[in-house]
Amino acid sequence: MGILSLFGGKHKRNSQRPTGSPRGQALPDEPFATDLRSNLDKLSELFPNTLDLNVRRLNIRATGQDAALVYIDGLTDKTEINTSIIKPLLMQTGTNGEMPIEIGRMVRVYGWNDLTVAVLKGSSVLLVEGSDEAIVMRTGGWPQRNPTDPKMETSLRGAQMGFVETIEQNIAMIRRYLPNRELKFKNFTVGRRGNTQVSIAYLEDVANPDILRELEDRIGRLDVDVIINTGELAELIEDNPYSPFPQLLITERPDAAVSQIAQGRFAVLVDRSPTVLIGPASFVSFFQNIDDYSTRWSIATFIRMLRFLAFFISISLPGFYIAVTSFNFELVPIKLLITIGTYRGTVPFAPFIEAAFMELTLEMIREAGVRLPSPIGQTVGIVGGIVIGQAIVQAGLISNIMVVVVAFTAISSFILPNLDMVAAVRIIRFSLMAAASMFGIFGLLVGLMILVGHMISLETLGTPFSTPFSPMRFSDWRDTVVRSPLWKLTRRPVGAHPTQTRRQGDNRPKGDG
Repeated sequence: MGILSLFGGKHKRNSQRPTGSPRGQALPDEPFATDLRSNLDKLSELFPNTLDLNVRRLNIRATGQDAALVYIDGLTDKTEINTSIIKPLLMQTGTNGEMPIEIGRMVRVYGWNDLTVAVLKGSSVLLVEGSDEAIVMRTGGWPQRNPTDPKMETSLRGAQMGFVETIEQNIAMIRRYLPNRELKFKNFTVGRRGNTQVSIAYLEDVANPDILRELEDRIGRLDVDVIINTGELAELIEDNPYSPFPQLLITERPDAAVSQIAQGRFAVLVDRSPTVLIGPASFVSFFQNIDDYSTRWSIATFIRMLRFLAFFISISLPGFYIAVTSFNFELVPIKLLITIGTYRGTVPFAPFIEAAFMELTLEMIREAGVRLPSPIGQTVGIVGGIVIGQAIVQAGLISNIMVVVVAFTAISSFILPNLDMVAAVRIIRFSLMAAASMFGIFGLLVGLMILVGHMISLETLGTPFSTPFSPMRFSDWRDTVVRSPLWKLTRRPVGAHPTQTRRQGDNRPKGDG
């Protein structure tokens, strides 16, 4: 007697075969035998020395057939297995020979590849005597955590909820913000060993299909063992991995991800990772924050201008100091030059060595504060900065002016809202310091020109990284350095290449203004 009669309904075998088996899997896709003992022997060969693999032998009361339920401890919900699967199989007789399994998430599989992947992902598999197919039931119950406050992207007025490590929960959070039938998810399985689920979220009537195909192609061509987090995936699919600039946004906030999806961009979710990739991204995207749209437009504009100014200061101020103290003295007012000379008179090192030493010290203090537990990390950052800074100045190794320059540079970098852009600023800063130490202001300006040229040449998923400044798209300038009033943002950004550009109607207030 076939297992089809246990669950009712007649389905074609080809139409029910699951897709998405990992590429490069060493295990051949052998079919099941009809003898239960042979199948269990094969199972023992596939999972040797697997102590957490459970094989529950039982007899189905409805048909009198012997069966075996296979699952892994720790990855499954034992309560659901006992109440929804084992108890009905042992106790209930069913109707007309059919078994009313009290679980709705079931699929038939026909080979050992599919069974292995299902068991390792937390599903339970039922093998029945006399049948050459198995039933996979989704009973995942691995350890999970509840959504908590985002740690890196804090918000004063936005939602206090961040993504978690389970992709199903992350998808649910996105749907909670965007309950629209045009919201679609395309799923992939990446990794020969990890079998990581990757999902692309987008609005079907808004997102550009050409960018979607490009993103699908890049993910589909990946040939890796396992993907652990979104940072690995970003590096594998971005256009220019040698660039210091991040080309895909990484966010841990559902509201920020939905805001980008509504603009016509794509969100890439990775199972077991609490962050989401957003693409295509532009340079301006890394200076925007979700709080910009919950405060008055004038305040948001001022804060954005401050961020761009802080970016320029954090990459160029140490280099400028090196240039004017080593080569271009004429650029400094005479009184300030005398002050700098007074403090530098006792310093035995060249300005570049002085600046590099202080910057590296600051970077080490910053990394120590991040890696240590929170209470200890804050103490190390504060005490280390004060004590080391004061001791170095008193020893005559570093001038007071250099300490001020490094402190001002560090504060400027802290203003930037995106962690990946802050990391890029570190690399760019040292490069411009080296150029200024060799050629002065000329070297600093040439370095900035090379940086701008590189930025203009970058693309992300086939979209210019420097949009809307290059190429010029004046319609997008309303939401770049300046954040225009929300009622003026009637069009989606052209840089996202949406197929439906209209975002909202005329919501201009009709009051006295």
